[in-house]
Amino acid sequence: MYSAPISPLQAEVSYLGGVNDLALSLIKLLETASREVDTDRAAAKASIAQASSLLQVQVERTAAGSPNNRALGGLTTWQIHRISTFVDKHLEQPIRVEDMGQVLCLSVSYFSRAFRRSFGEAPHAYLMRRRVNWARHLMLTSDMALSEVAQACGFADQAHLCRQFRQRIGASPASWRRERRDPDAQLTERNIGRQENGQS
Repeated sequence: MYSAPISPLQAEVSYLGGVNDLALSLIKLLETASREVDTDRAAAKASIAQASSLLQVQVERTAAGSPNNRALGGLTTWQIHRISTFVDKHLEQPIRVEDMGQVLCLSVSYFSRAFRRSFGEAPHAYLMRRRVNWARHLMLTSDMALSEVAQACGFADQAHLCRQFRQRIGASPASWRRERRDPDAQLTERNIGRQENGQS
C-alpha cells in the first residue's frame, strides 16, 4: 500500500544527483501511479503524493539560497549546505540556534544575522518550517499516528505539531492528511453535510 518513509538524510543524498535524478524519480513514480490507478488506487495515490513531495522539496531547496549570499553578508554555499544537512539529519532531536552556530563555528549573533540574510527567515522559523514539511511528507507516505509523526519530527508533543502545522498550513494535520490521502472521503463528508442540512 504505502511505501516506508525515507529519512531526511536519505532525501538529501537523493537530491544531490541533480535535476536528472529528480526527473527520473518523478517519471518512475508517475508511471507506477498510471499502472496502478485502476487496480490499486491506494498505491497510485501514494505514488502521486510522493512525486508531489519530491517536487516541493526540490523547489524549496532551489529557493533556499544563492551563491551570492556571502557578498550580502550571508552564509557561503557550503555553509548553507552544511546547516541544511545538519537540520535535516537531526530533525527528531531538540536543535537550538547555538547548536546550529556551533556547526559552522560562528557566534550565535553572527550566525543568526547571516542565516536570516541567506534563508530569508530566522533559524527557529526555518527549523519549524522544515519540521512541518517533514511531518507533511511522513503523513503522506506512511500510516504513522500523529503522535509518532510529532516525535519523528522533533516536536515536543502532538499538540505542538498541531499548533505549528495549523499556523503554517492553515489546517489541522488530521484534516490535511485526510484531504490528500482520500479525496473521495472529503467529497462524501461534504455530501453528508448537505443532506443533513436539507440540501441536494
